[in-house]
Amino acid sequence: MTNKDAPPRWDRKMQQRLARGEAAALGELYDRFASLVHGLAHRVLGDDRAADGVAREVFAHVWENPEAYDPKQGPLRSWVATLTHRLAVQRLRATETAALAHDGSGSTEELERKVRRASVAARADYIVTSMPAPLRAALELAYFQRRDYRQTAVDLGVTEDEARRRLRLGLQLLSTAHDTGRSGGAE
Repeated sequence: MTNKDAPPRWDRKMQQRLARGEAAALGELYDRFASLVHGLAHRVLGDDRAADGVAREVFAHVWENPEAYDPKQGPLRSWVATLTHRLAVQRLRATETAALAHDGSGSTEELERKVRRASVAARADYIVTSMPAPLRAALELAYFQRRDYRQTAVDLGVTEDEARRRLRLGLQLLSTAHDTGRSGGAE
């Protein structure tokens, strides 16, 4: 139980420290989430410089608005990831809309398809990196090494039933990336 209580407690303390204006808190937050923020932004935008810009925006927003995070709504990590996703999608839309207006080629439907694809891919990346290690290990064996559930069970040292359960749960989690991308709620 203590393990489950630790992240929310850390999240609340981090928010309080940010609200007091502790620069060290921002540094800790950056150290913990910079690779997540940059990775998600890069997945949506496909550009390092643009991802760097979104990362700056995300951490500036968190620094200036620590009260915007509500620990009752979920982990700080998820809030930061959602903020990153929203800002990256906004930047992608703005960039692509400007290119569309400048070139005159393409359509708004193509733009929205591109945004949806980038959004789903970024969400899938986040889900995979956030899922419990046993589920991620089973999926990686099945996908990257083309193992079936029997081979996965042997490689992981678990029963075949456990390997099937891990694969099923991992795939169920991963399937939510597409569902969320289609609903348009996070965009």
